[in-house]
Amino acid sequence: MVQIALALLKTMRPKQWAKNAFLFVAITFDRQLTNLPALVRTLAGFVLFCLISSVVYIVNDLVDIEADRQHPKKRNRPLPSGKLPVPIAVTAAVVILLAALPTAFLLSRNFGLLALGYLLLNLVYSKWLKHIPILDVLVLASFYVLRVGAGVELIKVTRFSPWLYIFTIFLALFLGVGKRRAELNLLADAANSHRPVLEGYTLPLLDQLMNIVSSLTIITYSLYTFSAENLPDNHMMMLTIPFVIYGIFRYLYLVQVEHSGGAPEEVLFSDHPLQITLFLCAVTVFVIFYLFHRP
Repeated sequence: MVQIALALLKTMRPKQWAKNAFLFVAITFDRQLTNLPALVRTLAGFVLFCLISSVVYIVNDLVDIEADRQHPKKRNRPLPSGKLPVPIAVTAAVVILLAALPTAFLLSRNFGLLALGYLLLNLVYSKWLKHIPILDVLVLASFYVLRVGAGVELIKVTRFSPWLYIFTIFLALFLGVGKRRAELNLLADAANSHRPVLEGYTLPLLDQLMNIVSSLTIITYSLYTFSAENLPDNHMMMLTIPFVIYGIFRYLYLVQVEHSGGAPEEVLFSDHPLQITLFLCAVTVFVIFYLFHRP
């Protein structure tokens, strides 16, 4: 039973839960981290999104079980390898969903609708949209925007800037295109048999797309740092721009030079320079927003 439980937990992708940290964008940049009720609601929303996203991963593995058995890495996952019985995976997905989705609506009607939309869009993506070039990365980016929007619905927003939505879109596109490039490079000639959508991409095309969205990511964040209404009048938030630039450049380096990039959560948990950059950026934002800046 312990081995099955561990296999189920692995199938739920705990590392992927890091993506749900985007729910904290609203409470952080709206300067409400010290608002305990808002923080508790955001933490609850984070847990619920983790559970709902885990249902999606379980369903994906159930649907793709035969294809994953032919993949050089995915064949070692619990379902394709047989470590997790299919009936247990199905039961777990149903139970988690029946617990998480109603609770999401109890937190907030709009939050519940966004969580439901996130779930349904993920399922549609897994069945159809992930096979359509360009549209697949656009939908992947929308998942991040939905997370930010869900975080907004959990608190009473007073100063949240629309620029952060735009920045999230381009950052998510950057990560999505980088993931496709890493997959295409990893699978090489067998790419089409493992992920058909890769047939619609080439390395030069993906490199060009990464150049476009990386530039727009840096530009939109820079515009946010001196144009948003809730920022210090002395433009101290511009001090965080170098961290964003380095983070973008580092990810580009990992994907195009080291060929070790790809899944954002894997990069986040394995690359120390990127971890240090994110930590320093978070500390700088906190100091500017919560120690030096007064409304």
